[in-house]
Amino acid sequence: MVFELWQIGLIAIVGVASGFLNVVAGGGSLLTVPVMVFMGMPGPVANGTNRIGILAQNITSVVTFARSGFRDFKLSLSLSACAIPGAIAGALLGVNLEGIWFNRVLALIMVGVMVVMHFDRTPVASAANHQPSPRQLLYGHLLMVGVGFWGGFIQLGVGFIIMPVLNRVMGLDLVRTNMHKVFIVAIYTIVALAIFANQLELLWTIGIALAVGNSLGGYLGARFTISKGEQMIRRVLNLVLVVFVIKLLFDF
Repeated sequence: MVFELWQIGLIAIVGVASGFLNVVAGGGSLLTVPVMVFMGMPGPVANGTNRIGILAQNITSVVTFARSGFRDFKLSLSLSACAIPGAIAGALLGVNLEGIWFNRVLALIMVGVMVVMHFDRTPVASAANHQPSPRQLLYGHLLMVGVGFWGGFIQLGVGFIIMPVLNRVMGLDLVRTNMHKVFIVAIYTIVALAIFANQLELLWTIGIALAVGNSLGGYLGARFTISKGEQMIRRVLNLVLVVFVIKLLFDF
């Protein structure tokens, strides 16, 4: 497929917004994938090409968090290791994905996340020095297999799944939740991208344009997370959830 310069530029611009949303809350791929499909890409190709931008975005975000003093590579690596098997299985299924049948299921997941995070007022041990208990660590690592599967399969909305695991199940504050999230997604995306690239002809020109936009958006999202803190992240997350639930339920 041959794309005009304006299309490549549009993808890069959309990538900036997508990268910011992906780091702060989630759902950025709900912008990029439909745009690529609208441009004529088959669903599986758009799904795979999107991973190029996702990888660049999360590498940039990991570096930004680390340079600002937010890092816990030991826990990030162990969680990532649990996500990889799920990502392999999901990507092998995702290379054959067609259509948008998953929209209603994704919307229901997002509604559940929004309800839990908005109405559950139980203290979430959001202090920066909180350490997850052994039980929290066990549950978090087990659930990360499912997170990896969804991320490898479709990626869309994975932030709305991984954030409750890190925040509600493991008790991490939302800043450290995002810190771990971008690392985990970067690791399993390497595996998923390799599978998609092996099975499909990805559009690397579009992917590189998306990577540039996503990287800028990921940097801005990481800086926003560090500077604005937990309460602002929670507001942005709930706003994004409401918007995408409405879109998924009523825009077919």
